[in-house]
Amino acid sequence: MPDFRELIAVAATAADRRSLWRGLGESGALGQLHESSEMDDDKLGVLLAELDACAPMGDVLAVCVQVATVIPVLRGMADGGLARDVLEEMLHGKTTVALAATDASLSGSALMDIRTTVTPTEHKAVLNGGKEWITNALDADYALVLARHRAARHVTSFRWALVPTDRPGVAREPSGDTFPTVGHLRFTDVELDREHLVGRQGRALAEFAGHLGSERLAGVLWARALTRRVLLDTRTFLGTRSTGDGVLWDNAVVRHRFAQCVLEWHRLAALCRRPVSIADGMLLKAACGQSVDHILGECVHLRGAEAFRDGGVASVRERAAMFGIAGGATGTMLAGVADYAEQLLDSVQLLDRAP
Repeated sequence: MPDFRELIAVAATAADRRSLWRGLGESGALGQLHESSEMDDDKLGVLLAELDACAPMGDVLAVCVQVATVIPVLRGMADGGLARDVLEEMLHGKTTVALAATDASLSGSALMDIRTTVTPTEHKAVLNGGKEWITNALDADYALVLARHRAARHVTSFRWALVPTDRPGVAREPSGDTFPTVGHLRFTDVELDREHLVGRQGRALAEFAGHLGSERLAGVLWARALTRRVLLDTRTFLGTRSTGDGVLWDNAVVRHRFAQCVLEWHRLAALCRRPVSIADGMLLKAACGQSVDHILGECVHLRGAEAFRDGGVASVRERAAMFGIAGGATGTMLAGVADYAEQLLDSVQLLDRAP
């Protein structure tokens, strides 16, 4: 079997994100990543590190969401049909799917209040509503839409709709220049066939929550790779940037601040494991956002004006703010950590007592 890194290297020569996804599928990288019932976490780390080293952040994000969330959700669905067919096409790089969970004008954490609706009729279904800040929204073949199928505010009031994005009534809008791959979706009386209603009715939120661990893990694995790359580049810069009678690395204060970043990076790297509970996932997500912001913020200060060149660390930091926002804002995660504080503290004690 070809080396996994070699498969990624072949795909990473692509000129755009669609070609990148196709290359990952055709090379067999996506198949190797998902060849067992559980995604291979080690290979996920390799994939994100290799892509971070050579691809724009938007392209890495486009891949990350699909491999860590969309594919696991589709694999976990009880039915076959369209979901199975689209999954196979994804694994071969032929199809891209946008995960559309966050509702328009609604906090991403307020999933119980989603207003996007799917209304079944005798032979069809009609989708109305909107989703915002959706990765791959602008060029995906399908959108996996989390929609309300009944009015009651209950966990069973939601289901998945696998929506072809070329259907009449589907509109796409760009969200801005920071992440060209992120956009908004609007659904106006979109007629769907019954086959587009995938997964078990009323199980969508549970299915989504069941795969949050993969999403959290992917985020911290990518953050580990990105911050390591920036730290190594910053160390080289500090060792060569002249101060007239030496280099920046000769300054004890600079060395101390950089050492603190290395310490923070090791804390982040130590968290690179699949969460075992909801509380564990919240802890992982909150720590990831804080560590990325601290490390990149310090690197901006250490590099000074040079950080603000085109493509410099300052622009990386701006984009990397998503680690503390996308998939759950750090403040929201910390509130959850507080709610589960005793459970989290007890889990450490249990580990200490293990034989």
